[in-house]
Amino acid sequence: MKKAEYKQKLRANRRGMVLAIDMGNTNIVIGCVDDEKIHFEERLSTDLSKTELEYVVIFKTVLELYGIDSSQIQGAIISSVVPPLVNVIRAAIEKLLDISPMVVGPGIKTGLNILMDEPRRLGSDLVVDAVAAIREYGAPVIVIDVGTATTMSVVDGQGNYIGGVILPGARVSLDSLVSRTAQLPRISLEAPARVIGKNTVDCMKSGIIYGNASCLDGMIDRLSEELIQTAGSTADIKVVATGGLASVLVPECRHEIIVDHALLLKGLKIIYDKNVD
Repeated sequence: MKKAEYKQKLRANRRGMVLAIDMGNTNIVIGCVDDEKIHFEERLSTDLSKTELEYVVIFKTVLELYGIDSSQIQGAIISSVVPPLVNVIRAAIEKLLDISPMVVGPGIKTGLNILMDEPRRLGSDLVVDAVAAIREYGAPVIVIDVGTATTMSVVDGQGNYIGGVILPGARVSLDSLVSRTAQLPRISLEAPARVIGKNTVDCMKSGIIYGNASCLDGMIDRLSEELIQTAGSTADIKVVATGGLASVLVPECRHEIIVDHALLLKGLKIIYDKNVD
């Protein structure tokens, strides 16, 4: 199919359901979204050893679980920070849906002005999050993605992506702590009743949960201060969090932070629409 014919088909299907997939280092977020709502969102383990057929079976099972027939899906879009998996997932979608998915990256319109030293090297997940945050909550905005790494993206009052921060994720910090100590046990990630722990497990929970929450609060203060000084932002700076551990850490933060677990899916749908107009 010629490129012009393919884009014409995409435009005709724009208002149909779109399969949106974001591949992270730990989890793959998958969901179906249309102009009206997000039909579902699920997380799968990222596994480089799986074949395209195995991913076909997994995706087909998830769609059947939510009663969605493949014929209802009119388009697909992928973002990824795991390059070796892109072609496998792309092939799986083509085999399952007979649709060639868009892949967020060079050549894809996002509408985001990226003021970075190397704009092309900015993670596609950060781009997608920022696009959604600007549309949903306005600018200036700080976007926090709490995953394997905790990332903080800063968008100024003019909607420019001006930079950010990368921190070790809470689970990565915990795994490192446990693996490098002889007597510290593996624990679940949940806030203890008190900051001052009375036993080893509660001391660890306090350090990981309250320590990371305090880190986020402190970084929000510093980022906001610098944003006001360098970018001249005078409007209220909103803070939005997403990612697998956002619901664990954000309630322990002292700043007002909006939790939006569907931010990635919203951003992928926005980018998909921009590229079929």
